[in-house]
Amino acid sequence: MHPNEITEVLNRPGSQELLARDVARLAYVAKDGTPRTIPIAFTWNGTELVMCTSTNAPKLPSLRRAPAVALTIDTEVHPPTILLIRGRAELDVVEGIPAEYLEMNGSYTMTPEQRVEWEAEVRSLYDGMVRIVVTPTWAKLIDFETTLPSAVEELVRERERRERG
Repeated sequence: MHPNEITEVLNRPGSQELLARDVARLAYVAKDGTPRTIPIAFTWNGTELVMCTSTNAPKLPSLRRAPAVALTIDTEVHPPTILLIRGRAELDVVEGIPAEYLEMNGSYTMTPEQRVEWEAEVRSLYDGMVRIVVTPTWAKLIDFETTLPSAVEELVRERERRERG
């Protein structure tokens, strides 16, 4: 997929709404060779998805060994809107708490007092974190109105051929 095609998909209003959400599902290959999908908080900075994790997270050795990842961000309504993204995870070990981590967890419903307590707990727990940065190399938005999964698109074309006779 060409970069301008990826940008076009990610700039669509439906994609922008999904990129403003809190949680994606990150798929990667675990160190035992089996697939994993985990929910993870993220933020979109306009060109990259940024996720943060503890320096001892089990996913890190797997991502270092096999950095190809896929992400799904979707809605819970019918019909769903789904954003599929593929890319390569780049890992950036940082001291302290990355600003993105505090930002991506800022949209949860917390009272101001809860937010202060949460931040104090985070700062006491982590000496550093790992930023998982994914630049999309492929993207598809499925809204079931203007775009469909490729297999369903194929079935629609077959049905249209049958109906034409």
